[in-house]
Amino acid sequence: MVNTVAQKKTTSSQQSAKESILTPRFYTTNFDEMAQMDISINTKEFEAILEEFRVDYNKDHFIRDEEFSKSWNNLDQQTRALFIEFLERSCTAEFSGFLLYKELSRRIKKQNPVLAECFALMSRDEARHAGFLNKAMADFNLSLDLGFLTKSRKYTFFSPKFIFYATYLSEKIGYWRYITIYRHLEKHQEHRIYPIFKFFENWCQDENRHGDFFAALLRSQPQFLNNWQSQLWCRFFLLSVFATMYLNDFQRLDFYSSIGLDARQFDIQVIRKTNESAGRVFPVALNVDDPQFFKLLDNCSCYNQLLTEIDNSQTNSLLGSLRKLPAYIALAKNLTQLFFIKPIDTTQIWNTIR
Repeated sequence: MVNTVAQKKTTSSQQSAKESILTPRFYTTNFDEMAQMDISINTKEFEAILEEFRVDYNKDHFIRDEEFSKSWNNLDQQTRALFIEFLERSCTAEFSGFLLYKELSRRIKKQNPVLAECFALMSRDEARHAGFLNKAMADFNLSLDLGFLTKSRKYTFFSPKFIFYATYLSEKIGYWRYITIYRHLEKHQEHRIYPIFKFFENWCQDENRHGDFFAALLRSQPQFLNNWQSQLWCRFFLLSVFATMYLNDFQRLDFYSSIGLDARQFDIQVIRKTNESAGRVFPVALNVDDPQFFKLLDNCSCYNQLLTEIDNSQTNSLLGSLRKLPAYIALAKNLTQLFFIKPIDTTQIWNTIR
């Protein structure tokens, strides 16, 4: 978990945003295990992916045009605050990916040069995304102090297989979020409150290529996909990623409203598409058509909102903790029920197709 720092251009002061379980995190892993990883059973796919990375389709994409030079003071205060938070969280997440991929590339270069180059080129993409987002924040007289983040970051350790599960889903869900927003605003340009959304179509293809790379990594390590333990872990990470997005977006209904989207319907569409994509790689997918699935997510969002309201109240810490306990229990109960909804065995589906 990391402190996100917004710095006013006119001052040198720094203000840390409040951390929570939903805050974007920074990750580290077992670099020695990654360096020794044998990817030989999937060599052709990695070579094809590496060639795509080298082409660098978006080399000239992230160039600001004249529309960025306009004043954005006409945005109402609430929309402005929500949009700045969106930029800040997105920039932090992209920068987190840059640091992880860059470190992986550096640490495994000698033992595994193909993987190292792939990670280096993905870090190039993530740095480009983070930089573009940070320039957008400058239009609102703010910026993320990326140097401070680099020095002060705290790590969450994940073993390589967990990095693969989580990052594959993160990249794919990022793709579906960006392309869904882009397609919506392409049809309803009156809701495009800021020009950065014009860049989402090409931008999301970076996310898609990164996701394909992690899919190739998973396929190169069958032990991460072909046993009952991997099925449980895939279910866990699918639910974790979906629930995190759902709970986050439930807290930001006004932001999505400002760009003409219903946050709940947006999340449902993104979850369905990401779940479908994951089903082509993971041995299981979640049964999002179960009538209880989104009802339980709605319950989780309400309990999470209650926890946020208690945090924002003037209640003393002991009384606040006592008030939170029933909400935590209810939240855990609903998440457990979600986990135990019978998943879809995708191995049977794809074996039938083949």
